[in-house]
Amino acid sequence: MEALLRRPTDLWNHLRKPEAGGLSLSLLLIAALCMGIYGVVIGTFAGGDQLWAAPLKVVLGLMISALICLPSLYIFACLGGAKVRVVEVIGLLAGLLALMTILLVGFAPIAWIFGQSTDSLSWMGFLHLGFWTVALGFALRFFFAGFRILGEGGGAGLKAWMFLFVVVMLQMTTALRPILGQAPTLLPTEKRFFLHHWSQHLKAPTPAGAEGQRGAPAGVQPAR
Repeated sequence: MEALLRRPTDLWNHLRKPEAGGLSLSLLLIAALCMGIYGVVIGTFAGGDQLWAAPLKVVLGLMISALICLPSLYIFACLGGAKVRVVEVIGLLAGLLALMTILLVGFAPIAWIFGQSTDSLSWMGFLHLGFWTVALGFALRFFFAGFRILGEGGGAGLKAWMFLFVVVMLQMTTALRPILGQAPTLLPTEKRFFLHHWSQHLKAPTPAGAEGQRGAPAGVQPAR
């Protein structure tokens, strides 16, 4: 964690070594732990089953999104001219997730204060989305800088992948809803695109204790 925040060059250089796999696993464990902590904060908004369901969903959602997007990341990186090995790509992606979730833990006390002082699902959704956007922005800086040092390329391809990764994480929050609010079922009973889901909550906001119309409110972030 110290290297992620202060000495990212040490991590990038370590990914060139044979023990890079162990570093990637450590980064993924950090990401899962930090995302779980942030998920508990999300769960305190509605309480009840969300205290365990929200952390579980956000951790699974983050890891599944990364796994889904990993093959396309390697392909886009190669198409963009990056000279990287698969293990290095995995390490950089793990570093992105770890740094993003560490920053989210830093935002957790602020999210908790607002979660205890408002019943607005839409407002809390946009607040979490804002925190996730800031955290992802800093994490992507680490990610792109690592590719420049390790791969010497991949710019255009990585930008295309970044868009896909963001969309996948946003859709995952809708696929695993409810995350912020409550619902009669643990998982949704109908399919929705995340933009459609958000627009419905903007038109008909509901209190935290309500069903949340089968999910978390507009703007519920992938970090959850």
